[in-house]
Parts: sequence; structure tokens; C-alpha cells
Amino acid sequence: MTDSFRGPGQGGAGIATNHGFIAAIVAVATIGGFMFGYDSGVINGTQKGLESAFDLGRLGIGVNVGAILVGSAIGAFGAGRLADAIGRRNVMMLSAVLFLVSAVLAGAANGSLVFILARIVGGLGVGAASVISPVYISEVTPASIRGRLSSVQQVMIITGLTGAFVANFVLARYAGGSTSEFWLGFPAWRWMFWLQAIPAAIYLLALLVIPESPRFLVAKGRDAEAHAVLTRLFGSAEADRKVVEIRNSLAADHHKPKLSDLRDKATGKIRPILWAGIGLAIFQQLVGINVVFYYGAVLWEAVGFTEDNALQINILSGVLSIAACLFTIATVDRIGRKPLLLVGSAGMAVTLAVVAYAFSTAVTDASGAVSLPGHNGMIALVAANLYVIFFNASWGPVMWVMLGEMFPNQIRGSGLAVSGFAQWIANAAISVSFPALAVSPGLTVTYFGYAFFAAVSFFFVKAMVNETRGRELEDMAG
Repeated sequence: MTDSFRGPGQGGAGIATNHGFIAAIVAVATIGGFMFGYDSGVINGTQKGLESAFDLGRLGIGVNVGAILVGSAIGAFGAGRLADAIGRRNVMMLSAVLFLVSAVLAGAANGSLVFILARIVGGLGVGAASVISPVYISEVTPASIRGRLSSVQQVMIITGLTGAFVANFVLARYAGGSTSEFWLGFPAWRWMFWLQAIPAAIYLLALLVIPESPRFLVAKGRDAEAHAVLTRLFGSAEADRKVVEIRNSLAADHHKPKLSDLRDKATGKIRPILWAGIGLAIFQQLVGINVVFYYGAVLWEAVGFTEDNALQINILSGVLSIAACLFTIATVDRIGRKPLLLVGSAGMAVTLAVVAYAFSTAVTDASGAVSLPGHNGMIALVAANLYVIFFNASWGPVMWVMLGEMFPNQIRGSGLAVSGFAQWIANAAISVSFPALAVSPGLTVTYFGYAFFAAVSFFFVKAMVNETRGRELEDMAG
């Protein structure tokens, strides 16, 4: 059904928006977020299996866990430019195929090298989905609700992570442990990867029924196709206006998008908007969130929890993350992106410092078992989950919302390519270094480091980030 609303930047004119159609295509696009989350989170709970099957030490575990991030960085960088060449939908379809191939190969890997290659392939899909899904969503939704619909991407990322945590927990519980035999003679940890093929296949099939981004179509001179898509989204009258508006925004600097557009022609310097995008992308990782997502089970076992309890804590963190994202969906178009980022930075700095303090009290008994004395185990657990809530109510969804909407049309693909690449490089640095840092200098210093970056991110947002709430994509300045 369609109904009329008065969108910002429209001069008060009513727009007949097909909310049902928009919701349907956003739902399909955000399956990419689910796959992003699932492919990233499935590793959490498989590490004992990898260690025993491939005879890995701490460095080996870090490399095998971090392999996906190499592919993700490449995928994110290539996807933005590729999307400008072949379209947003085609890139998402390519990522679905990569997810499917990775799931099969990772579960079947007979050695560390094959496993690493399989995870790099999956990472290409993760990187592509991480930058293209938010762009696609921002390009098919009205400005007045763009933030909340783009935030659905983070809900789906966390849902994917939680889905992986639940599947891993059930498989490990049923088999008697992640390294125990489950079905057809294969250990449970291999099935943790193979299950991923199911949502990957669903994603690929669902993408066949959604349209291409109208902004990409106009950029390619396919105005009639763009008009048809915009008519289904917003009605014929708005489609007429929107095609002209998009073409005018491109005509001001009309040439094929390229990386050199990221430099200001007048000054020869990198555009400030790109530095803002890179900063948002990097700080989202420097606060250490993926240590919780990738190493949660190992982390909690390291301070005295059992494997079963650690996997249950992962599920709790996932549920709380989804609840926090739902809060963001309800508020991001009302109070704006920048206030949420500032509150999130402050909250993460405090809660990470508390986690670091709790870990500083850890004691080791005569048998070598580690535990947190008194109430410090509960303090660490509560503070860690409050940290997860602050992240997923702010930096988790809002960073992706802003990267999808903050760049002008001409440089959106290139800006996302560079920012996405920076995000995944920072992700890799944090994730691969954690196993070694957890030993020396230790969890306390490591978590105080994440708290420091959270504090710095507060001042970065105040100085560098501009509010984008309610602004049309064609009005974004570089």
C-alpha cells in the first residue's frame, strides 16, 4: 500500500511512498548484514577445533581468525568502485556467492592454508556487503526515515552474530563439545561453518527480486529504468522530480567516478569529508568491539568461565546488542547521528575502564586456573555487556548509516571504498593482535587501551563529524 508523508527537503510537498515495497527491498538488502554478522561470528566457538585440527599456537589462531579480515579489507575497497561499474545489486549478488563458497570450503578444510583461503573468500563477501548494503538502502529510502532503515543493517549484523552464537552453542551442546563428533563423522566445529550455506543461498535467491539503485541507473544514463524504480518507491510525480535532481547533482561534476575525485580540485588536498569517514571507520574498531565478537568464548574462559557458560554469555551479548540497535532505530532520525555517537563514546570509555579494572584483579590458583575474586566476575560481565549496549546503540549502526549517506553522489563509491578499507584494516589490527596482547601486556592494559580510544573518539566526533539527519543525498557536500 502507499501513503503520503511530508519529507524534509521537499518543500513540504506530500510524497506517495510505497512503504511496503521499500520495507521489502530493505529486508532483502539487509540479509547481507546478517551474512556479514554470521560469517564474522561463526569463528567464535570454533577455535578449539581449529587449534586441535591444525595444531595451532597463539599466533596461528590469530592468523586463522584474522584471515577473514584480509578478504574483508579487499572486498570493501573493491566493492565501492565495482558498484559504480556494475551496480549495487550485482555486487551484493557476488558477495552472496562468495559467502556460499566460503562456508563449504571452511568446513571441509583439511589444513590451515585451505582454511585461511576459505575465510579470505568469505571476507571478500563480508567486505562487499558491509559497504554496499548501507549504500543501497540509503539510495532507495526517503531522507526522513533513512537513518532508521539504514540502522536495520546493524540489527541484522548482530542478528547474524547471535545466530552464529546460538548455532555454535546448540551444536557444541548436542555433540558434547565443539571438537566432538556430531554428524556423518565430522566434528561439531566443521558443521558450524557448513550451516552458513543455508542463509547464503537464501540471500542469493532473494536478491533476484529487488531492483537496482535508481541513483546508479541515472549515473549510467538509464533514466527510464531509474524512473520506473522511483515510481514504485515514491509515485510518478516524485519520480519525475527525483530523476532530474539526481542528474543535476551529477552534472555539476559529470565524469566517470574515480578515486582522484576524493581530492579537492581547488586545494589538491584530501577532502575533509573523507577524513571524517576514515576516522569514523577506524574508531569503530579501535574501541575493541570485535574482540568480544570474535574471542568472546576464549575471553570468558580465560577469566574462569566454562566453555558452556562462555557460549551462553555470547548469546546474552547478542540479544542485548539487538535491543540496543532497536533503540537506535527508534531515535536516530529524531535526535540525530552525532548525539548518539557522542553518548556512545563516553559510555564505552567508562565501561571499558571498568572491565579493565575487573580483569586487573584476576588470580591464578595452584592448578593454574584463573578466576576473578569476589564480585569482580559479575562486575566484569555487567560492564562488558553495558559496553556492548553503548556500542550497538551508537557507533555500531550509526557509523554504517553515516558512511552510506555522508558522501556526495559523485564520490560515494570511492569514499566508501577508502573508508571501508580503513575500517577492515583497523579491524584486522585489533583482532589479530588480541591473542598476543591478552598474554603480554595482558587483558588489563589491553582493555584500558580500548577505553583510551573510546575517549579520543568523543573529541573526534565533536571536531570532525557533521550532522546528516534529514538531508537529501543530493544535498551532501564534500
